[in-house]
Amino acid sequence: MNDLAPSEAKAIAGEAWAYALAPVILYETMYAQVIDATSSSYVGGFNRFRHYDRLFTPADTDIRTPNNDTPYSWAWLDLRAEPIVLSLPAVPERYYVNQWVDLYTHNFAYTGTRSTGAEAGNYLFVGPSRQGTVPAGIDAVFHAETDIVMTLTRTGVDGEADIPAMKAVQEGYRLTPLSAFAGSPAPEPASALHWPAWDKASAEGLGFIRYLNALLRVMPPVASEAAMMARFARIGIGAGLPFDAAALAPDMRAAMEAGIAEAATDFQAKASKETDSMMVFGSREQLGSDFIYNRNVGAALGVLGNTKEEAIYASQQTEPDGTPLDGLCKWSLRFAPGALPPVDFFWSITMYALPDRGLVPNALHRYSLGDRTPGLKYDADGGLTIWLQHDSPGADRESNWLPTPPRPFYFVARLYGPKAEALNGQWTLPPLVKLG
Repeated sequence: MNDLAPSEAKAIAGEAWAYALAPVILYETMYAQVIDATSSSYVGGFNRFRHYDRLFTPADTDIRTPNNDTPYSWAWLDLRAEPIVLSLPAVPERYYVNQWVDLYTHNFAYTGTRSTGAEAGNYLFVGPSRQGTVPAGIDAVFHAETDIVMTLTRTGVDGEADIPAMKAVQEGYRLTPLSAFAGSPAPEPASALHWPAWDKASAEGLGFIRYLNALLRVMPPVASEAAMMARFARIGIGAGLPFDAAALAPDMRAAMEAGIAEAATDFQAKASKETDSMMVFGSREQLGSDFIYNRNVGAALGVLGNTKEEAIYASQQTEPDGTPLDGLCKWSLRFAPGALPPVDFFWSITMYALPDRGLVPNALHRYSLGDRTPGLKYDADGGLTIWLQHDSPGADRESNWLPTPPRPFYFVARLYGPKAEALNGQWTLPPLVKLG
């Protein structure tokens, strides 16, 4: 950095922070699930599934804004040594989706009800540098940009009585190294990698460089980003490079910290105005020319959201003047007759407390409402009103009550299998009405 002016370092640090935001947010999940064996979220290591046989509650903190609709299955694949085969059972009468995500947080592949259908199948996942033939019995091949990828799999369940049948479906999801699938000799295992322990405070400042440098070892350079990575190298960013913020000259460190702070402030101001997920989850191509900002919005609002064809996430984050939604106020959300969320599968509305975006503890143990909620009462004209407030709205309204926390809140409407009118913007989420 000897030839770098503090003003240049400030600009580069802000740009690099924005580039790394989504991958570093995902790193927190990866570290807890496959690196830290003491974590309650640990899945057992790479190339294996961990299934949850229940819906998430406020005690579950694996990801931000978790759903309360479909039990999760998690798996992280290390594709460095060889590809991995995903084998799926026939699932004729149940919604499920295997969402596949690379370390950029791009949704690069889908298998499941909507994308590959109800039949059984075998799907090959291949890392960025892999060459070779595809054996018989493989239905499709998915190429990833990063050597480590993950799935957040969601399996539908229809109440407590359906859980044993749902678990049987989960157990049918299998991961097999290509050599074992093809009956060929196994390759040498990939070398072990050291991963820095997760520290949220460090990640939000200059420490993000340490995490990015660790991730870049399994994120080979993308040709379109070569010039960008060359700029980042001027402040110590590169695959596997050590980084010590304390070793920086005071003026250089102050400049870089200022660049990060400005980038974070600008991002939050813009991102807080977003109201749906149409452009913030998807593949690199689907996220468009502003893919870095778009993936950051998705990661900040709720990392690992689905691509719009699979699910749309609609929300209202603030009042019209930008004031955070107050859980101690009373609110209503009304769908007019004929204007319920248009879906092929199902829809729900889930409540979250800020700033952590976790589910909200309440006496009803009710964390979401939707078209599958027992006892939901529709208005006389066929519309539907949902009451959002901390205290009960009264016995006659409790069936439609979604409890808020006694502090700022955020909610998400999820549309699984959105119909064309949701995808083209003809249908939009109605605004909240403040009642007092």
